[in-house]
Amino acid sequence: MSFPDHKYPAAGAFLDDYARALNAALATVDRAAIARAAEILSATHKRDGTIWACGNGGSAAIANHLVCDHIKGVNTDTGIKPRIHSLSANVELLTAIANDFAYADVFVYPLRMMARPGDTLITISSSGDSENIVRAATWARENGIPVIAMSGFSGGRSAKAADVSLHVSADNYGVIEDAHQALMHILAQYIRQSHMPDKLIAERKF
Repeated sequence: MSFPDHKYPAAGAFLDDYARALNAALATVDRAAIARAAEILSATHKRDGTIWACGNGGSAAIANHLVCDHIKGVNTDTGIKPRIHSLSANVELLTAIANDFAYADVFVYPLRMMARPGDTLITISSSGDSENIVRAATWARENGIPVIAMSGFSGGRSAKAADVSLHVSADNYGVIEDAHQALMHILAQYIRQSHMPDKLIAERKF
């Protein structure tokens, strides 16, 4: 069933149903896939590889936020020194590539220049079908770089191109983006606590 499917006279009622839709969306995420994603990211940190992230619009904000949660969050109390960059963050480079080549190349172009064996790519796309996301994921797979793809709706081509598909079964952009944001937090916090001394976990704010 689509959400929303009728007009709500009160914001509180909308909140209740939105929360139910978000919880239902998170319940659809494959638990084995999230475990595999955590393994890939932890292994990338361990071998001093670089994690690249990209997304458009609200998904770009999640890609940018992901950098903070790894560099600041994952590092705290763990000794891990993450190498992580958002391909959505450099507006000068984005606009230069889009203007001189194509918007579809804004993520794959810098990957070709900077990505190395041992790196990992995280793509974030509600539709899973944005051409610039698909090109980045396809190039990464073809060059031996593992791809973790967050998607919604039907999953799109990025879900099919990924080594690990974190697909959220939902049809509301806000719900999908909130679920992707939650997955981003879950991965970062899970990795952090996995590498912390047991006695510190209850003492720290996550």
